[in-house]
Amino acid sequence: MPEPRLWQLTAGSAVLGLVLAASAVAAAGPWDNGQRKAERSRAVAAERTGGAHHAAARAAEGLPPAPEPAPSAPAVLGPLGPGDPAPAAAGRSAGRPKDLAAALVPLLGDPGLGPLRTASVVDVATGKQLYGQGAATPMTPASTIKIATAAAALTALGPGHRIPTAVAATPDGRRVTLAGGGDPTLDRAGLRALAAGAARALRDRGATKATLTYDASRYTGPAVHRIGPNDNIAPVSALMLDEGRTDGSTSGPAPRSADPARDAAAAFAELLGQAGITVQGAPVAGRAPAGSAVVARTYSRPLAALVERMLTNSDNDLAEALARQTALKAKKPASFAGAEQAVRDRLKTLGVPLAGARLADGSGLDRTDRLSAAALTAILTRAADPDRPELRPVLTGLPVGGFTGTLAGRYTDPATTPGAGAVRAKTGTLTGVNTLAGTVVTADGRLLAFAFLAGRTPSPYTAQPALDRLSAALAPNG
Repeated sequence: MPEPRLWQLTAGSAVLGLVLAASAVAAAGPWDNGQRKAERSRAVAAERTGGAHHAAARAAEGLPPAPEPAPSAPAVLGPLGPGDPAPAAAGRSAGRPKDLAAALVPLLGDPGLGPLRTASVVDVATGKQLYGQGAATPMTPASTIKIATAAAALTALGPGHRIPTAVAATPDGRRVTLAGGGDPTLDRAGLRALAAGAARALRDRGATKATLTYDASRYTGPAVHRIGPNDNIAPVSALMLDEGRTDGSTSGPAPRSADPARDAAAAFAELLGQAGITVQGAPVAGRAPAGSAVVARTYSRPLAALVERMLTNSDNDLAEALARQTALKAKKPASFAGAEQAVRDRLKTLGVPLAGARLADGSGLDRTDRLSAAALTAILTRAADPDRPELRPVLTGLPVGGFTGTLAGRYTDPATTPGAGAVRAKTGTLTGVNTLAGTVVTADGRLLAFAFLAGRTPSPYTAQPALDRLSAALAPNG
């Protein structure tokens, strides 16, 4: 490990003092400002209130107490009438409202979803499952697993945590080390500022020439994801520039560096030269020499902003970084295996049901990942708990139907999927796997969490519209 002084940083975890309401869920997050004005103009305006309190039921299920609701809140869905079949009838969950089942069951039968499909819909105010079909069955979650990664990182580190990148130098300033802390969002502007700060410190020591070492040892284990070299993710490194992207893009698939740490060091050497410090020889991998001290640092944006970016854009590099940051906080190896254990442990502290779960990576690219629809709605429900404001970026980072991120091009036809501006959800897509999990505010102002997971789907072009229709059925005018 690098010398302790490189990592004993003081970026504290600030708790976001947000008040839960559906309006807060629609409020702008820290990184995405302008899009909300248009979103609000199209979204249905409704009074947001809470729901009935079911403390005994939640305690029996091992769930934390629900927030006290507004006493005047109406029921989200009508109760079963006297002539309706018993709730425990074949294929129906106990207490499942008849009208919700009537809306969702035919949509779940869409052949575009393939033969494997599960569902969970939960009243966020009470934690009560309103609808469930195979809700506890572990499924391949694809990128909806990023909801779990986000919740674990926020719980472990807090929304104000910032990831450092540091420069250390020997007392004579002739040996310099660039040490990565795991920030994949480090960009050229940040690296330039770091080089300028380091150059000033070296000149103060009388040095104008130096050798450069780069240290990416903060992360351990395999760097290449098990899917192999891929445009969807760079080798996972504690030191990288622009997520290892080589085409200037900021999201989506892109050509990637084969060695992000080496390339980041080469860029730093160039910037040091521009700042007046000649780098002698090529940068080499290694640790800071004994006696080195930090002379410059730069930090990522707060974790809340990183989580929102990860969820909105389905950023795989950020997801793997945040999983490893969670492992570091737990003093576990910052590897795929260490991150899996650390994320699982954090989810357990939140009371998330994890029977049969597998968290082989933080991004969802690994097909061996398993997570249930019930686990996803449990995480979303915890994120809406007023007693857990640190988790709010899990909600504010969800893409907005018809407006942002991976949902910008969906919910575009109000006649078939009237969820634009109302549905906020994380998408998941692998070949033969399509998933969607998020929140929606109903016509009477109740916040619902939902998760729909489909496997062996014939095509994303049929599965995605089917998932959109399911979530839109929960929305106003759905």
